[in-house]
Amino acid sequence: MIQKPSIPKGTRDFGQKEMAARNYIFDTVRSVFKSYGYLQIETPAMENLGTLLGKYGEEGDKLLYRILNSGDAFSGVDYDKPLVSQVCEKGLRYDLTVPFARYVVQHQGEISFPFKRFQIQPVWRADRPQKGRYREFYQCDVDAIGSRSQLCELELVQIVERVFDLLGIRVCMHINNRKLLTGLSEICGFPDKVVDITVAIDKLDKIGLEAVEAELLERGLSAEAVNVLRPVLLLSGTMEEKLVAMRSLMSESESGSRGLDELDELFSLIRDAGIRMPCELDLSLARGLNYYTGAIFEVKALDWQIGSICGGGRYDNLTGIFGLPDMSGVGVSFGADRIYDVLTGLEKFPASLTSGADMLFANMGRNELAYLLPVASELRKAGVSVEIYPDAVKLKKQFDYCDRKGIRFLSICGDNEAAAGQVQIKNLSSGEQRVFAASDVPGMLAFLRVCL
Repeated sequence: MIQKPSIPKGTRDFGQKEMAARNYIFDTVRSVFKSYGYLQIETPAMENLGTLLGKYGEEGDKLLYRILNSGDAFSGVDYDKPLVSQVCEKGLRYDLTVPFARYVVQHQGEISFPFKRFQIQPVWRADRPQKGRYREFYQCDVDAIGSRSQLCELELVQIVERVFDLLGIRVCMHINNRKLLTGLSEICGFPDKVVDITVAIDKLDKIGLEAVEAELLERGLSAEAVNVLRPVLLLSGTMEEKLVAMRSLMSESESGSRGLDELDELFSLIRDAGIRMPCELDLSLARGLNYYTGAIFEVKALDWQIGSICGGGRYDNLTGIFGLPDMSGVGVSFGADRIYDVLTGLEKFPASLTSGADMLFANMGRNELAYLLPVASELRKAGVSVEIYPDAVKLKKQFDYCDRKGIRFLSICGDNEAAAGQVQIKNLSSGEQRVFAASDVPGMLAFLRVCL
């Protein structure tokens, strides 16, 4: 029986065109990260399940992919205990931040603090696939850990601005502080419900105010508490006006007041740094991950509807879970797959990404092949992308190959060229044709580079 080829829902194949575009994103992000002194690390695709569980909230735990133990997983199982914990000891990573915290603690003797790193790797979530939401997707994370200075937050804002400026995507960065959310839970009389409030508020853009209020009631808040929260979620005006209004509201909350102080400082730094990217105080921004403790960020494209394409925040004690307390860090994560969708939708990818090699040597036969192979090698050493057509077929087929792959230069070296020690190169776009001595690699490079 022939099996129909397929892949799991929420995953995708990427062909050559797509990979060229994705590498354009990765290379752009990587270059900006490096320009701010961040260096790359990688962590395993799988982590011990204990490393992952309890770090992302109740909903996050449900989306973890658990890996069944290899071998006879069910031997020696105690059926009076939860089965999953006995046969699944590992899981696919849900994000890159928790594995990073584990890495910092495990390798603390080998690194210098503040530690600035970036990672570009896939993560997995057992989510319901839909537009812009996948089960396997890449994140591009950049974090600084070991300093509480808000210069680290500012640096991330600068990185976000630079990345999207290079990619040609207009964005707005939404900023809030988790201490404000703690303050909200205190002033509405439910300090033990901060997680419930955060999870519900984080859905405001997706389900609307009425549905969020209904969920808050379902999570145990009173109607009076919801009435206290409502004007905060509806608060409008400039950043300064919002901060003034929140000062009055948070006067009785130490946590909320600290959050406002941090926001004041961060927005002051953003102004001093001359950030042109719109940065908006968004009091409904919650980001549902439990480990955030300070500033939180979310970035949305202005010209394409797809949800958040970048986000992150400050976490004060994520490493404490692994035995290294009081190690504050902050980071943001660029969603490469959503950025890819935005660039595709806006037609922002450079046309040259999908071109093939710079030049093709036509295959005229075995004898001619022996003549042109050393020439092709020298051009490659000089940085020219060169192909040799694998089969000695009709020239029309080789011309068609150049056309399909976007190859702009073709060299046809037959018996005459080989006997004369020459190389003929034709610009297929302009029709211009030049002849060079086989040893004149600099001359060939000058001709190719003027046109490339």
